[in-house]
Amino acid sequence: MPAAIEIPARPLLETALALPNRRSGKVRDIYDLPDNFATLPTKDPCLLLVASDRISAFDVVMPTAIPGKGRLLTDLSVFWLRFIEKQGICTTHLLATEQQRLADRALTPGGTTREDLAGRIMICRKTRVVPIECVVRGYLEGSGWKEYQATGSVCGVKLPAGLRQCDRLPAPIFTPATKEDVGKHDENISFDRACAIVGKPLMETLRAMSLAVYQAASDHARARGIIIADTKFEFGLPVGPDGTPIKNATPILIDEVLTPDSSRFWPADLYAPGKPQKSFDKQFLREYLEGLVAAGAWNKQSPGPALPAAIVEATLDKYRDARDRLVA
Repeated sequence: MPAAIEIPARPLLETALALPNRRSGKVRDIYDLPDNFATLPTKDPCLLLVASDRISAFDVVMPTAIPGKGRLLTDLSVFWLRFIEKQGICTTHLLATEQQRLADRALTPGGTTREDLAGRIMICRKTRVVPIECVVRGYLEGSGWKEYQATGSVCGVKLPAGLRQCDRLPAPIFTPATKEDVGKHDENISFDRACAIVGKPLMETLRAMSLAVYQAASDHARARGIIIADTKFEFGLPVGPDGTPIKNATPILIDEVLTPDSSRFWPADLYAPGKPQKSFDKQFLREYLEGLVAAGAWNKQSPGPALPAAIVEATLDKYRDARDRLVA
């Protein structure tokens, strides 16, 4: 059993550090990390990623945070990134996780403290992000299931007739999507359209890497009682000191990896195709929110609704259970 993750008494919704170029995603705050603000394991340009306790659904960040979620996500992402490199599948952006590497001057009076950052940070290689979400599906659910019902295909990939909701696919498929800003919905696209956006050689490399990572992770997870139904990856091209991609550099895996925020995790012992599955991921939250939508209490637009304590605690329990099983 892995060491327990300490759940803080108060959630971390946002960060305030004395570091340049702060930007916020749905969950993570990202900063440039100059070498005079930290002891870095490389002279290459680096970033600091801090996982907050924010949670999003339907591309809307909820006003209620899940205390400790950022620590669970970071621990799980770090586990997977090291697992992937150990397997020799591809290089990742992860360099270090120790908050002690940050200089005191990276902190601001009254801002985010070292205690706030504990268990939440990743020091990473800086990259030029490839503007494509690399989605791999091993099972038919979500937007893939809806598209299949309408067309018999998913992102241009023709599938056998007669598949049921949540059926296992004959083989995992690569179904790219556009990478949109916070608050906008990513759009499923065909492989050919992805090639038109970033180039065919790069997309062929990303497809091969994505399928290889998914297969290795799926095997690991299945042995621990979890089905990874689908997941999404992001890749970037390493940059030099001038901020431009290094010539002929191989893309590397970036951002979070194989967490409940980016994947559908199902308990293998309860798997029963033909209907929605029990899950370890945000599906629990999505179903609660769909109930609000059905009741006319929300329209899937920002701002999101406040979450009751029971939903917060149940969501945290699912994240914690997934992390404990997978890291074991």
